[in-house]
Amino acid sequence: MFRRPRIFVLAVATLATVACAKPPQPQIDAANAAVSKATAAEASEYAPEAFSAAHDAQAKLDAELKAQGSKFAMTRSYADATKLAAAATAAGDKAASEAAQRKQAAQTEASTAVVDARAAVQAAETALSGAPKGKGSKADLEALQSDLAAAKATLGEAETALNSQHFLAVKAKADAAKEKAIGVKAAVDQAIQSRQAGRRKS
Repeated sequence: MFRRPRIFVLAVATLATVACAKPPQPQIDAANAAVSKATAAEASEYAPEAFSAAHDAQAKLDAELKAQGSKFAMTRSYADATKLAAAATAAGDKAASEAAQRKQAAQTEASTAVVDARAAVQAAETALSGAPKGKGSKADLEALQSDLAAAKATLGEAETALNSQHFLAVKAKADAAKEKAIGVKAAVDQAIQSRQAGRRKS
């Protein structure tokens, strides 16, 4: 006799609780902040896989919030949204952390590459200043001077990128400048050896 009223009361209380269900805003804000932090840490460049995972997690959260928002108020549930927000927060934090570590490593590699390239360019410049000059060598010297100028220009681009903290672009340019400079020095060394060998024969 008294069971029905009790069941009715429980049902009303349950409906009222569900009707009052609201998006887990603190968790949502934390997730968005974590993904924004990853963006600021340049995770798209230094940790692209982790950054993509963070964006995917954020997209799933947004989709769940949209799905619940489109439902009748009494049927909404944000339990899954809370879990998805936590996942997005963790993914964003991971992407930001990986990006910071890899950026630091890239900076070290870039700085070393620029130093090595400068040394190679200087060595090539010194060698070229002492290159043998004579009949038939003018064209070769002009070609080597052009290669050295190209190496210097590429090194300048690497130094600019380093100052702008575009570390991933630095190493490629510095390595290219170093390779070009080493080629110039090797050509000069070979020319000197050939000249000396010719003198011995004569």
